[in-house]
Amino acid sequence: MFADAALAARIDRAEGRMCAQVAEAFRISRPASAPFVLPISGGQAVYVGPSSPLNKVIGLCLDAGLDVGALERIEREWGDRGEPVRIEMSALADPSLGAALTDRGYRLHGFENVLGRSLDRQTRERDLSDVTVEIATDAEHGTWVDIAVEAFMNLDGTGSAPPDVFLREQLTDIFEDMRGVPGFIRYIARLDGEAVGEAAMRIDGDLAQLAGAGTLPRARGRGVQKALLQRRLADAVDAGCTLAVITTGPGTRSQDNVMRRGFELLYTRAILISQQTTSRSP
Repeated sequence: MFADAALAARIDRAEGRMCAQVAEAFRISRPASAPFVLPISGGQAVYVGPSSPLNKVIGLCLDAGLDVGALERIEREWGDRGEPVRIEMSALADPSLGAALTDRGYRLHGFENVLGRSLDRQTRERDLSDVTVEIATDAEHGTWVDIAVEAFMNLDGTGSAPPDVFLREQLTDIFEDMRGVPGFIRYIARLDGEAVGEAAMRIDGDLAQLAGAGTLPRARGRGVQKALLQRRLADAVDAGCTLAVITTGPGTRSQDNVMRRGFELLYTRAILISQQTTSRSP
């Protein structure tokens, strides 16, 4: 699959919309977090809450130049919140963007890979595993959150992901409020009746965003991730999606797992972090 700037814009802007919807959920449930969303250069700047993993600027300069005025406002708003600005810059963005950001004091923090797979009726595979996967009910939301947090706190150990550290409470808040984000479908995987895995998928038009899959450490290596992926791809086909995308750390087991299931590397994002922040006034 060939990825150009137009495809990257389609994918990154869908992620920006997802983050903005989480910010809106926080605006309702946790207004003290002071969520902030601002369009910039074709993308979105989204601040969800203090140290949130969803705080990011994404999708910018794929078909527009850098709006320095908007960036200055973002830097002020985030600085007032004591938060460094995190920009996820596609490798397909305007080449001048990287130089402009480093000139402003941004530093490279890490990379993430965006992978995709075209979808059609042939995507369906027969499930021969012992894992059962079902859509989580509202009554199971707490179980889904517990597994998601535990899996995130115990990543696969390859050391390939950026060294971000999040508190359990921060992750719990994020996963709790995903219940109110439009288009999200949550899944629970079971082995011998025990809930051991979780995943999510968001439908954005004909794009399926695969997000937040995790397995409890004691159940890893038993086909849970494969089963969660197969179920989401089948549901995406049924929903009329033509493309499924997923973001992973470079060289991780997650990337290996999805590439074994037909995903291809589309492009890489460089993660750039501002070096200057100011504390919010009391």
